[in-house]
Amino acid sequence: MYFIRKRLLLPALLLLNGFHASAQSAAGVSTITQSFDTYRQQTLQEKLFLHVDQAVHFTGETVWFKLFYVDGSFHKSLAISKVAYVELLDKDQKPVLQTKVDLSAGTRNGSLFLPSSVLSGNYVLRAYTSWMRNFSPAYFFEQPLTIINPFRPLEPPTLKETPKHIVQLFPEGGHLVQDLPSKVAFSVTDATGHGLTANGWLLTAQNDTITRFSTHKFGIGSFSFTPSGTTTYRVVISDSKGKFMTQALPAIQERGYTMRVAEADGNRLNVTVYSTVSAASAVYLFAHTRQQIKAAEMRSLQRETTFTLDKNALGEGISHLTVFDAAHKPVCERLYFKRPAHPLAIDLKTDQRQYAYRTKVTLDATVQASANVQNQADLSVAVYRVDSLAAFKAPDILSYLWLSSDLQGSVESPDYYFQPETADVRLAADNLMLTHGWRRFKWETVLAAKSQSVRFPFVPDYNSLLVQGRVTDPSSNAPVPNVLTYLSIPGKPVRLFVSKSDSAGRIRFEMRDFYGQKQLIVQTNPTDSLYHLTIDSPFADQPSTTPLPDLLLDEQKGESIQNRSVAMQVQNTFWGDQSLRYRYPTVDSTAFYSEGRESYLLDAYTRFPTMEDILREYVLGVQPRKRQGHFRLIVPNAPYREFFEESPLVLIDGVPVFDMDKVMAFSPLKVQKLDVVTNRYFMGPATFHGIISFMTYKGDLAGFPLDTRLLKLDYDGLQLQREFYAPRYSTPKQQESRLPDGRTLLYWNPALRPNEQGKSQVDFYTSDLAGSYLIEVNGLSGNGNAGFQRLLFEVKKTE
Repeated sequence: MYFIRKRLLLPALLLLNGFHASAQSAAGVSTITQSFDTYRQQTLQEKLFLHVDQAVHFTGETVWFKLFYVDGSFHKSLAISKVAYVELLDKDQKPVLQTKVDLSAGTRNGSLFLPSSVLSGNYVLRAYTSWMRNFSPAYFFEQPLTIINPFRPLEPPTLKETPKHIVQLFPEGGHLVQDLPSKVAFSVTDATGHGLTANGWLLTAQNDTITRFSTHKFGIGSFSFTPSGTTTYRVVISDSKGKFMTQALPAIQERGYTMRVAEADGNRLNVTVYSTVSAASAVYLFAHTRQQIKAAEMRSLQRETTFTLDKNALGEGISHLTVFDAAHKPVCERLYFKRPAHPLAIDLKTDQRQYAYRTKVTLDATVQASANVQNQADLSVAVYRVDSLAAFKAPDILSYLWLSSDLQGSVESPDYYFQPETADVRLAADNLMLTHGWRRFKWETVLAAKSQSVRFPFVPDYNSLLVQGRVTDPSSNAPVPNVLTYLSIPGKPVRLFVSKSDSAGRIRFEMRDFYGQKQLIVQTNPTDSLYHLTIDSPFADQPSTTPLPDLLLDEQKGESIQNRSVAMQVQNTFWGDQSLRYRYPTVDSTAFYSEGRESYLLDAYTRFPTMEDILREYVLGVQPRKRQGHFRLIVPNAPYREFFEESPLVLIDGVPVFDMDKVMAFSPLKVQKLDVVTNRYFMGPATFHGIISFMTYKGDLAGFPLDTRLLKLDYDGLQLQREFYAPRYSTPKQQESRLPDGRTLLYWNPALRPNEQGKSQVDFYTSDLAGSYLIEVNGLSGNGNAGFQRLLFEVKKTE
């Protein structure tokens, strides 16, 4: 009987244990995926790509650029942030030029004019949104540019100690563990990040060779071995010139986890997890592609276990494979790259391969047609002369969105990984993934997101440019909450913005239709005038992550520099006026309160000598009163036929004024118009009991004495869009014009839209400069497919 019971009990226990393991697996997977999904919803990822017209410029020229603004997961066009911040940084990380560009649909392009104050050198052009400042600057778009100032001698490079080669070692999964098989990737680069060809040896303390290895591509390679706890290791590297370097291995843990990712048959990946942790009972594998969850699975673990992933289930681009232990702690992670199967194919064709001076070039650009109008491609086109001055290769949108933007640091020749796939390309891509382990978050933050919201200091410019600042107590520098502040822009039309400080003393003004440089006046009510007001810079103070080599110009480049310099001066001398064309946006020209219930053009009335006479004689909506020797103005609450007891908002050219004695002492001969709002006016957190708005003839305050305690500053709004100009030679008279044409940039079009068949055609004219010209096209379809194409043609002088 006991034997029968025991035989019946054993299957029941096994079934119960299996059910418990299954429940544990489901609960563990759910915990990780729910935390990750909650974090993803709270932290939208943005990406910016700039197509810059060319990688080398001279002072006196204009840098033209197109902004592609997309979400980080699907690479589809976004409409969250309305402003991009673009700046040019020198080698000392100091901003040389800064601008703000409108990201509204249809206007995502801009320019930077290079003044003669910019010195010759290598610079970084970077771009980001306010929201992107919440994350690492490694996610900002960055592109190195060479700028040459032909009028100022190149400063000799600072004498520095010759930098050593940089050797880095990266265990697969993150760690080396005693007695567990490991794969170690390595990179050998110079100080600027360029890979070097090298050979290496893994040696013991007794100089016994464990394994030999060599770089495969771009200074990157890998080797495998199983570390022993009783052996000390070192890596010796020899470059192509016979220079030797020694590098210690990363610390070898006594216990822990390692992982190995390998290609398997049937378009699959095997992810093997090894462990020497005695209490290890299970591990989880979590895979996501740009924060899109692709796999989540648990397996039992003794010493090793293998997960099998279908590569078709992984997204295109870079996927993160993370291993968690039974307590949901991340213990290993690595990246895997999957090439996009169907990038946006762009076909370029010119009507000829060789052209004479001042000849029309017809360019046909064809992309895959889409039946959905929203999926049609957005292309940007640059055509420029190729010379020997460019020190950097411009990035393309295809490799940037699918590769570079999701990796830490710079990637050498990213377009290499998008050529037709071979065994060498696959190996190079895998080595790259091993040496660029990276993610946009910390797992501690992700796992905590399920129970608490993630807070960020920088908010997006949702509707328009945000001007942000703080209200503080000057004696303690402590933030002061609940203080109503006013921001005004003197001039026409009348603009006023209000904000109440939050618990951290922050104030934010949403500046609609704010273009060009203006003077801002920020103030509080005089009752709060002891508080200190500051306006923050909207630009990031984090340094660039792109290393910049010194600019070296040898004698062999002298002729190219001279030719390009002469061409620049010719253009500025003969065509400068034509190139200074701007596209002015349509803005609302009415005052912020629209129209006053009463409006007076004072020139249409008798000009009395004092403001009091004018208000008493014919301005119905304002009653001047005097109390204890000081003036007070009140307006009627028209709907109720009674006067407000509270004081109205009084403006001079849009600037709030709180001292009515100054208003009454102001000469009415300087005032052109007076508006009166005779009802309550609600504006954000403020309620105004009527509005009295005085406007001078020029909108410049006409010498009105403002309070000395308010904050005045010059502030750049969104840049006005500059129009690219190129002459056309469609008639014999134009071709025979004696005006020299020294254009090296023949054509720039940041917004080329193919038709429903995917076809587009543009034409432009060559200049008076011979040489090889490069057509570069970057494009993005509505469904997130990116593409890039180049085409060369020649321009020669006819005999």
